[in-house]
Amino acid sequence: MQPYLPRLITTKIEQKLQQMPGVVILGPRQCGKSTLAKAIISTIKGAVYVDLERPSDVNKLQDPEAFFTLNRDHLICLDEIQRVPELFPVLRSVMDENKRNGQFIILGSASPDLIQQSSETLAGRIASFELTPFLIKEVSDERNIQTLRRLWLRGGFPRSYLAANEHQSFEWRLDFIRTFLERDIPQLGFRTPAKTMERFWSMCAHLHGQLLNSSKLGESMGVSHHTIRSYVDMLEQVFVLRVLRPYEPNLKKRIVKAPKIYIRDSGLLHALLGIESHNDLLGHPVYGASWEVFVLEHILPLVPAWKASFYRTSSGVEIDLILEKGPHRIAVECKGSTAPQVQQGFWNAVDDLALHDVWIIAPVKEAYPIEQRVRVAPLHHLIEHLIAQKG
Repeated sequence: MQPYLPRLITTKIEQKLQQMPGVVILGPRQCGKSTLAKAIISTIKGAVYVDLERPSDVNKLQDPEAFFTLNRDHLICLDEIQRVPELFPVLRSVMDENKRNGQFIILGSASPDLIQQSSETLAGRIASFELTPFLIKEVSDERNIQTLRRLWLRGGFPRSYLAANEHQSFEWRLDFIRTFLERDIPQLGFRTPAKTMERFWSMCAHLHGQLLNSSKLGESMGVSHHTIRSYVDMLEQVFVLRVLRPYEPNLKKRIVKAPKIYIRDSGLLHALLGIESHNDLLGHPVYGASWEVFVLEHILPLVPAWKASFYRTSSGVEIDLILEKGPHRIAVECKGSTAPQVQQGFWNAVDDLALHDVWIIAPVKEAYPIEQRVRVAPLHHLIEHLIAQKG
């Protein structure tokens, strides 16, 4: 049996249950939503767990009002709520009638119907959270490079990260991709054929970290750029693709307008590209972009209130990530080398944007400055800095 690793958002969820009638936890399939919810309700007397993928549990809700009335004094966890979307109006009336906090934990793998139903039907009654695959702070308190490399290679899906060896981890991810395309995508309400999405997802892996050119990609697949945008939106909604928008400062520069796309989990990226070992990764052209998304996906979930973008001009001046919140602005450049070097375009970007809090994140052991405004640092240093900024 795999060990339970506590998740960082647990305390926030427990706090919101004391303040709101319910919480919704969204995230990709197999990222640990059910495990997290069971850990929370295990500490609450009388809490009820209902798995809406099990016919026996679905039968309990043939008369949902009777079921909720019977358990009106207990916390109820509804797992995979997108399987029974007709419950949403009933949940609203139950929450309003009971007039107490901590009534429901609702779990779901995102779909258009789920997002629309939860935002419209339960507005003002629930707090929403996104659960990601494992973050570095969740798998180890130790700041050793081996833990980081393992998480980087395997990605953060619990069964992938905790697998007995690299081969089993790789095979799990291949199975996940196949099941996700053949079963999960249709169940979430999307009608695109599995083979089409497999080809598109694979193309996204090869374009990982690059600018999205919908027209060119559409030509390759024999579809319109509008169709490509719908595919992008679909994978973005189900938490496997990140679309990073360009930063648009008020400067007299020709700024790139196209967004960049990333496969969000580095382990899924590696599986899509056939990268099974760290040696394979070291020799692959995606190495730098893989490190880039690893850094992005371990910091952006920690600062959801910050606006994230990248900066690039038509002349090649660029910085991987700009984080903004109010007057605060932090720039992040990602370098996969233990001896990172930056080009003149980086320094031009620092000057263009008058940046004063700039980080070069690399797999190094210690932080050190390379200029008054710029420091090279391991990932956990930036995480601690961002957490301090939030406080």
